[in-house]
Amino acid sequence: MMLLAASATSYMPVVHTPAPRTSAPRSAVAMQLGRRELMQQGAAAGAVAAVTAAAPQAASAKGKTWAPVELPIATDAPILFDIDFDPANPSNGFIVGNKGTFLLTKDGGKSWFAKSFANLDPDEDINYRFTKMSFLDNEGWIIGKPAILLHTKDSGVSWERVPLSPKLPGDPFGIVALGPGKAEMSTSAGAIYTTTNAGRNWKAEVRETIDATLNRVSSSGVQGASYFAGSVNSILRGSDGAYLAISSRGNFYLTFNPGDEYWIPHNRQTSRRITAMGFVKENFGDGLWMSTAGGELSKSATNLDAQVINIPFDKLQIKSGGYGLLDVAFVPGTSKAWAVGGGGTIFGSTDNGATWQKDKSADDLPTNLYKIKFFGNTGYILGSNGVLLRLES
Repeated sequence: MMLLAASATSYMPVVHTPAPRTSAPRSAVAMQLGRRELMQQGAAAGAVAAVTAAAPQAASAKGKTWAPVELPIATDAPILFDIDFDPANPSNGFIVGNKGTFLLTKDGGKSWFAKSFANLDPDEDINYRFTKMSFLDNEGWIIGKPAILLHTKDSGVSWERVPLSPKLPGDPFGIVALGPGKAEMSTSAGAIYTTTNAGRNWKAEVRETIDATLNRVSSSGVQGASYFAGSVNSILRGSDGAYLAISSRGNFYLTFNPGDEYWIPHNRQTSRRITAMGFVKENFGDGLWMSTAGGELSKSATNLDAQVINIPFDKLQIKSGGYGLLDVAFVPGTSKAWAVGGGGTIFGSTDNGATWQKDKSADDLPTNLYKIKFFGNTGYILGSNGVLLRLES
């Protein structure tokens, strides 16, 4: 299946700073002032004051290891969904979120600036939920809702909007940069597409959507498959090209490996609903982790067989207090791991997740923590109310 896209529209991000500027060129790629900059001066201080007031003490206080980072948030209490850095220029980093939130760092994440797109109307911009992004060697991609795909070839200096086919099954859900002009995009319906020409054409990598697969295998022993609502609430791609998805009801999960034609559904090994899942070491072969309702956490063995419907998981020792765990990161090259979740919950492990200890860094912050990512020795936690936490080891 090939999806053809129309001509792309160029977009230029606007870097907002409190200092006034002289008039800017009128070209499509010119840096211009936007309404968000005017909002920023009054709104940023109030939006981050509660988060940053304790920042100097947070890193040194007992039981606290993560420090809040001040952000120039120009909208009320946004949720931060993703963060990424350009491997070709590690000082260049980006954060995306709802309410059109788009932030840039030029110093490796120590300070951030608000951005917007010059050719995207401010009233339209603020309605977007930018949810995922990926950078590789100066090239980057951003997806969001309502369905939007943005592409840069110069490490975020200028952007173009890549049209998406109205026949796309589901909404864009994941995007991974793979090289010059190359990317892989997944959708909420389980479709996976690749492009080799910067999004002008897309090739289907899965023969059918998850819904179609489950209609064929509904009697295969996967519990809850007949109740599938047509979409997933999570989909991840590992470094080996394998995919992991959770049904929207959390009653089963699915995997897809390169070379497969269809998604393979799997039973959860608990009566509790699946809250989140991920790869232990960024690929399927090194195992999976799973969090379930009530804050339980478990991990599978390594060398998994994707054809097995009932993959065994071992429960880990973590006292979450009933808070749901929304993301887990196993730090590459170490025995350390971190888990985050509702109510500012943070847990750390030094034995590859066998046992966990409470971290108090976000106990006093009014936030739910949704994502944790590491770039080398530096980690970031993203959450609601515009909260960003940073750890540098």
